[in-house]
Amino acid sequence: MKFSLFIFCFISALNYAYAQNRTIEVCAKDCEFSSVQKAIDQAQSGDSIFIQKGIYKEHNIFINKKSLHLYGEEGSVIDSKHKGYGFKVEATDFSITDLTIKNIEVSYTSDYAAIYLFRCFDFKLKNITLRNAFFGFLIEKSRNGLVLQNDISGTGDSEASSGNAIHLWDSEEIEVRDNHVYNMRDGIYIEFGSNNIFENNDSHDNMRYGLHFMFSNDNRYSNNIFRNNSAGVAVMFSKRIVMNNNVFKKNWGTASYGLLLKEINDAEIYNNTFEDNTVGITADGSTRITYRENDFINNGYAVIFIGGSYENNFMKNNFLYNNFDLSYSGGLNDNSFDNNFWSDYTGYDLDKDGYGDVPYRPVKLFSYLVNNTPESIILLRSLFIDIINFSEKVTPIFTPENLTDQNPLMRKVQW
Repeated sequence: MKFSLFIFCFISALNYAYAQNRTIEVCAKDCEFSSVQKAIDQAQSGDSIFIQKGIYKEHNIFINKKSLHLYGEEGSVIDSKHKGYGFKVEATDFSITDLTIKNIEVSYTSDYAAIYLFRCFDFKLKNITLRNAFFGFLIEKSRNGLVLQNDISGTGDSEASSGNAIHLWDSEEIEVRDNHVYNMRDGIYIEFGSNNIFENNDSHDNMRYGLHFMFSNDNRYSNNIFRNNSAGVAVMFSKRIVMNNNVFKKNWGTASYGLLLKEINDAEIYNNTFEDNTVGITADGSTRITYRENDFINNGYAVIFIGGSYENNFMKNNFLYNNFDLSYSGGLNDNSFDNNFWSDYTGYDLDKDGYGDVPYRPVKLFSYLVNNTPESIILLRSLFIDIINFSEKVTPIFTPENLTDQNPLMRKVQW
């Protein structure tokens, strides 16, 4: 009797679980649901919704049920027809994968997004293609999410008519990995967010920044590519940031840079490549930052220091063929430059210990002149500039006398 009761309970539990974890299909014809929203309305927690290939002209699709999982296949397209959002979600433990969403409404008063998340937890957005997006993913007050392998682009022709591809506000513990974002205002934007990871993303040809974040502590940015953006990457008012193994390339313009650091404290910047930028790094009021084993290659300026920046350490970096390695205003402020390789260094190493016997002065008088009189840049590469740079090196007057690399490397750093 007990055994029979056990079997009955077991089978009942299986039937209940099956009933609670259905797969609901959405298709253009010949199935119960032809509307994604209607399928969601009928679904229960734990259900999956499979959206067959086809074009579904819907907008403001609302999800407020936990443990719901939407997925499509190649050719599954949500066309919002420039009417509001694609999806609006207020839920936990959900996923949206393998879909194309297009034609998000452009607005000057509302931040319409292909997928808008508000107070969402334990979620996944994966393998989603967004076309003609205003905002791509707009994620607010959420945590414990995965944003993986998505392709996001917009068509705005100005910053005012464009949003951000991946926008996080007041969100924590989000992993943003392997995304391709372009033709947006900012590729990736984060404000008031901590303990997030941004890794292996390719952000290019955006109208403002490839990456832009403010007031966001304890975040890590690794193995990303930021190229051909109007102003590169801006990092502002944040603490304990780690940026490593990123590429900042061809961010070029009259007010452009690879990386802007504004009021950044206690950060690590290492193993990055800054190549073909107007400025590799602009540091303004940024303190206690370690810069090590970075490559600065063919930039207009490798590094510009403005404002009060204290206790920064440059070591084992490669400065290769930049027009200016360093531009500096103000006092040295306990910043140190040691054990770096400088392609312009012309010293010698008589004792063969791998370090130059003569200290290197990276700040040239010509960079001082250009900062004060930008028109003087036309004299670049002239004999006159070589003469005044040499005279300033012998008797420093305008450049910081104590700003030297006492142990310049004779060979390029390998990392």
